Amino acid sequence: MEVRLKRLLKKSFFAIFAVFFVFSAFAKGSKEYVTQEINASERCLPVFYENIKSRWTFKMGYKDGVDFNQWKKDGLEKARELIIQEDDKTPFDMVVLESEKRDGYTAQKVVFNISQDSRVLAYLLVPNGKKGQTFPAALMLHDHGSNFAIGKEKMVRAFSSDKAVEKILKIKSNKEASIEAAKLSPESKDLYEKIKNSKAWANQYFSDLYPGDELAKRGYVVLSFDALGWGDRSVKNFSTGSQQSLASNMFNMGTSFAGLIAQEDCRAAKFLASLPQVDKERVACIGFSMGGFRSWQLAAISDDIKAGVSVCWFGTMKGHIVEKDGQLKGNSAYSMLHPTMAKFLDYPDIAGLAAPKPMYFIGGDKDAVNPNAGTEEAYAKVHKIWTAANAGDKVKTEIVPGMEHAFPAEQQKAAFDWLDKQFK
Repeated sequence: MEVRLKRLLKKSFFAIFAVFFVFSAFAKGSKEYVTQEINASERCLPVFYENIKSRWTFKMGYKDGVDFNQWKKDGLEKARELIIQEDDKTPFDMVVLESEKRDGYTAQKVVFNISQDSRVLAYLLVPNGKKGQTFPAALMLHDHGSNFAIGKEKMVRAFSSDKAVEKILKIKSNKEASIEAAKLSPESKDLYEKIKNSKAWANQYFSDLYPGDELAKRGYVVLSFDALGWGDRSVKNFSTGSQQSLASNMFNMGTSFAGLIAQEDCRAAKFLASLPQVDKERVACIGFSMGGFRSWQLAAISDDIKAGVSVCWFGTMKGHIVEKDGQLKGNSAYSMLHPTMAKFLDYPDIAGLAAPKPMYFIGGDKDAVNPNAGTEEAYAKVHKIWTAANAGDKVKTEIVPGMEHAFPAEQQKAAFDWLDKQFK
């Protein structure tokens, strides 16, 4: 507590000093002028960024004492205006391409119209059950990770019906596996690389588990698809730096990278809720990292989502606009950047628009992506909002001791147990 107070005082001192310097150094009639006004050549900020932050009021953000229902009505209207780019009612027109039996459920490759512009491949997991039975459902929202070769395969185990690929995957020696993989056809080699990438991702972030498959084993219908730029919706050699041109060109076309992702998430939620196997009153969204951002955002703006779990992406805007924060790199931030949002709503305000829906926010005290101070401040805000909605018991927040930027087995179990209770 003492260390946190010292940090707060230090930040406050520098913010006050910066404001004082600007007004004193550039008083009326001064001959002084700036000779450097960008703080660094990477993760660039204007040197007066603290002044800008000090002027943020989030004028439509939640304030103590406001009428919750009116605040939510006005806030949702503004959030949807800034986030959702178009009202798209294109028929989904789903077709099943392939199926395989798994442990208590069936995995399907399906295609459907995610928008009027894009028809995408997705993974749909359907629990075994009686004819006409409906199940709770979960939309699994993948992370960013600057790993664009896979998207949906981060959350759901990839299909591997190619016998030659299956044989190589069972080889223990990496050297021998590489030799055999080199003999594959181009199509089989691509599949092998995708599955190998997917397994490595599960090992690094999910305790060798696929969160979507774990939920399907519990009796959930699960959907996972690629956001634009990932998996089947990417292009060879697409990289972290490629996002800048994609995002700026989308701005020039009157839309945004983040807005398109958000709109497609809404469409995917509506598609999932429309399936005959799904209980429309028990549809959740679950995401890790960028998927965590997508999850609380989607829970707020989509009426089809009834509960959400957000893992390892939360905080305040001010808490993320600090030197060395990953969001300052640019590029990857475009997937979560809604122009002018900071004038109206902070991150916890947007998340709070989901209230009184059940929400579970999970972070780790060793997470280098999300500063703990900003996360704790955002947690305090959402608790206020859910309390104002007379649903204080419906929001759960947690910073897990020792947890890094990951969604390990213990937290998956905790999250899925919690979700089971909400939907029982």
